[in-house]
Amino acid sequence: MFCWDDYVNIAFAKAKYHQTPLKMKSFTEIKIHLANQFFTVLLLSSIVSSCKQEGSKAAVAQKPETQKIEKIDIALRAVEADSISIRALEYDGAYWFAASKGRYGIIDAQNATVSYLDSIDAPKNLEFRSIAVHDDAAYLLNAGAPAYLFQAKKGEEAQELYTEDIMGVFYDSMKFWENGEGIIFGDPTWQNGVQCLSILKTTDFGKTWNKVSCDKLPEFIDGEAGFAASNSNISIVGDQVWIATGGVAARVLHSSDRGASWEVQETPIVAGAQMTGIFAMDFYDEKVGVIVGGDWSDKSKNTQNIAMTRNGGASWELISEGSGPGYCSDILFIPGTDGKELLAVGTPGIWWSGDQGVNWMQISEEGFYTAAMESSDKGVLTGYAKAAVFELNGR
Repeated sequence: MFCWDDYVNIAFAKAKYHQTPLKMKSFTEIKIHLANQFFTVLLLSSIVSSCKQEGSKAAVAQKPETQKIEKIDIALRAVEADSISIRALEYDGAYWFAASKGRYGIIDAQNATVSYLDSIDAPKNLEFRSIAVHDDAAYLLNAGAPAYLFQAKKGEEAQELYTEDIMGVFYDSMKFWENGEGIIFGDPTWQNGVQCLSILKTTDFGKTWNKVSCDKLPEFIDGEAGFAASNSNISIVGDQVWIATGGVAARVLHSSDRGASWEVQETPIVAGAQMTGIFAMDFYDEKVGVIVGGDWSDKSKNTQNIAMTRNGGASWELISEGSGPGYCSDILFIPGTDGKELLAVGTPGIWWSGDQGVNWMQISEEGFYTAAMESSDKGVLTGYAKAAVFELNGR
């Protein structure tokens, strides 16, 4: 490691060799002069290093160059899924899912099989649409009223952690941080005579939950809600959390402190009707994110339905207007591709992009609700009465 003494020795050696005049009255003054030069070098080195790091991040934040790939193939292996609807899927070393009829379990991607861990029969016919996994536990949340949250572990009976039975309760999505903090988002309910979107928080792995009061949230727009389409309208990165809405408004609610305070981020996604807006979102890092949705009643419409941000959501830009996929219920950054590749999924089919959504390629006409991936080429898709293990080829 290069240090102060090295610098002094080199400086004196150079001065002696070149007979450089050092206009100082004492050895002490010479050391002070050299110290100033040494720390100037350190400062410049630090600035250069910082610039290199920022440059690396900026490369992700900029639009990537278009990849000249003629064709991407997707190989699908069907997984028997009975007659259940699977909208909640998460990979955490294993592909956990939560589904309709109170069913939940794990999909074995290697063997393309399903292991049903249990079925929650009371209350009957719960429609699970949100799931979060931490260590050996899965957290399952239904859509509709009353709302029930369970903790499930392999070989154990599911434990009820939370219930809510008030008018209008309908939860759409759930995410957890590594330290046991969690957040749930849902449609508007009334609190003390005020209506606002519903946000629940926990700090102890779901043992206790607190509902965020309306005065802590952005002002509610009548007709604004969320979509429980794929457990994908919440995204978290570090302390940042984003929540996507739809209906009359298609906004993003953003918090930089894990939900302690909130701000509104406007988006250009189509809105104004009951089934329009943002259906899913994903963030690659604290700056680069993507939202997708559209008009569920006009699934072929491929304008005002996909947008990117490269500044943490401060602004959103429509992409692939009129040339990309139409309505989609899920989207994700493909792992291991440096934030360049995207996978979009919906009932009309599956799409792939290699340049952050500037150009898209439809790789299958088979429709699914949601997707999860373990690597850049392997993942699982789920939908109504079906699931599939898939592999991407052709890069």
